[in-house]
Amino acid sequence: MNIGEFLREYKLSLGDNFRLLLESLGFYHERYVRDIENRIGEPAKMSKSKGNTVDPEEAIKTYGADTVRLYILFAAPVEKDFEWTDEGVQGAYRFLKRLWNFFHQHLEKINVNYKREDLAHLDETARELRRKTHLTLKKYLADMEDLSFNTAIAGIMELLNTLEGFKLRTDSHYKVLREAVEILLFMLYPITPHICEELWSALGYEKSMAFYPFPQPDEEALKTESIEIPVQINGKLRAVIKIPVEADEETVKSIALSEEKVRKFLNGKEIKKVIYVKNKLLNLVVKDG
Repeated sequence: MNIGEFLREYKLSLGDNFRLLLESLGFYHERYVRDIENRIGEPAKMSKSKGNTVDPEEAIKTYGADTVRLYILFAAPVEKDFEWTDEGVQGAYRFLKRLWNFFHQHLEKINVNYKREDLAHLDETARELRRKTHLTLKKYLADMEDLSFNTAIAGIMELLNTLEGFKLRTDSHYKVLREAVEILLFMLYPITPHICEELWSALGYEKSMAFYPFPQPDEEALKTESIEIPVQINGKLRAVIKIPVEADEETVKSIALSEEKVRKFLNGKEIKKVIYVKNKLLNLVVKDG
């Protein structure tokens, strides 16, 4: 039995004794304790008797209640314990700060009114952003229903990354971005209500978010007009092409043959058979030689 197995079997924490040793020697640093715990021990459990508890009030005073709520719900699934770390709290704070900065950076541009009809005819980049937004909302609702708060928050964070990379070029882009920001705020509202109410008010709404209906996924936005599928030649991947959804075999074959990478590998060879799995894959079987 090695040291780690012994500690786990008897539910002992190496960290408690190692911490005492380092403090006695004057070398204490929390990073050393965590490193040893991760390698061969079990994390020290919070306990008043051990004096290693964390007072959330201190974190709230430093970072705000929204940050602490976000960190607690994001750190781990609700059914599991997690180790409280200052780095984790700081990460939650940085995310909210990113959201705040992004919002105010674009506030003047998204200070527009829109109707659902305004979002019906969009260019490809705007359609993709709407689809991403409503896919995120759909998954968020399912995650919250399952009490999977950490994955719901992960989806919100991913959406913010997408919004930060979205290039605003037309009036319709401003409207699509405004819709996305509003939906993001609604998703965050049960978790970080204070910052959401502040940003909601900045959008020009006079009432609290609680007085507005929670958004639902737009089925039209979830639809996609084109998809990417792999093109194989004799079973080997040679290219990825974009095709219209539900395109027939001849259309897909024509698109594939116009692709330079495909033509390069065909190099004038005779196509003996075409295998097309609708919306999934195209395989061109050619005669060698």
